[in-house]
Amino acid sequence: MENVTIVGSGCAGLTAAIYAARANLNPLVIEGWEPGGQLTLTTLVENFPGFPEGVLGPELISRMKEQAAKFGARYLRGSVTAADLRSRPFRLTLEEETLETRALVLANGASARLLGLPSEKQLMGHGVSTCATCDGFFYRGRKVVVVGGGDSAMEESLFLTRFATEVAVIHRRDQFRASKIMIDRARRNDKIRFILDTVVDNIQDPAQGVVTAVTLRNVKSSARTELPTDGVFIAIGHRPNTEVFQRQLELDKDGYILTHSHVRTSVEGVFAAGDVQDREWRQAVTAAGSGCAAAMAAARWLEAQQ
Repeated sequence: MENVTIVGSGCAGLTAAIYAARANLNPLVIEGWEPGGQLTLTTLVENFPGFPEGVLGPELISRMKEQAAKFGARYLRGSVTAADLRSRPFRLTLEEETLETRALVLANGASARLLGLPSEKQLMGHGVSTCATCDGFFYRGRKVVVVGGGDSAMEESLFLTRFATEVAVIHRRDQFRASKIMIDRARRNDKIRFILDTVVDNIQDPAQGVVTAVTLRNVKSSARTELPTDGVFIAIGHRPNTEVFQRQLELDKDGYILTHSHVRTSVEGVFAAGDVQDREWRQAVTAAGSGCAAAMAAARWLEAQQ
């Protein structure tokens, strides 16, 4: 029987682990198959307090994990495949293993959204990517496409200019969702060009096993064009990882966990932190803050049960 189990090992989950461990709760952290969350896909983090020169995302995650372990947090690799939150203790299934926990902190983040094209799935890892930090190095001296219009798309585009000779940003609208500072940075970069009011209808060529071009469609004129490219990076947002908790927790229309009093869910004893419940701010520091709150709320709730 676990006192508190934390699902997720990103900024929110590890902060929750630090606070829960310091409260002598001996927390178990279920890391997922890709530990570290979104920060492991980021290069330099310049806006996390205490690092005036910036800090690499993977380094920040590594230090947080070490800090939590120092106070007694334990880690289990794997993902939750089923959950029963209708009775206490809560039951979580990881592949073939089942565990019970008195309190639960959900900090399992959100996953990248995709275009939904058959060719996108066929070419994933063969020219299609959702992570410029992971795969940008392979496109040195090549041309690439970034799909999206938010801050993530601008950040991906700017990072890719370190390697690619040209970055074409494809956006379905004529206005960006990105912040002005990110748009200005992208516009000042000579390697980046913008193709607006346009969507990607197809990615070629699955038959060759590599990306050779994208088929574009103007949403206003319906005109189709073909743009040769060596890589396609998808940056159109994320979806919360809440599939196994549907019909057990109150979610919004997009699947984000609805919380009250900051981190409390619709099920008593279950708390949520980070991108799994934050669809507005989505910053490392706000994720850390909510992770802290979730752990403290869980500790107080457990104490009240005694």
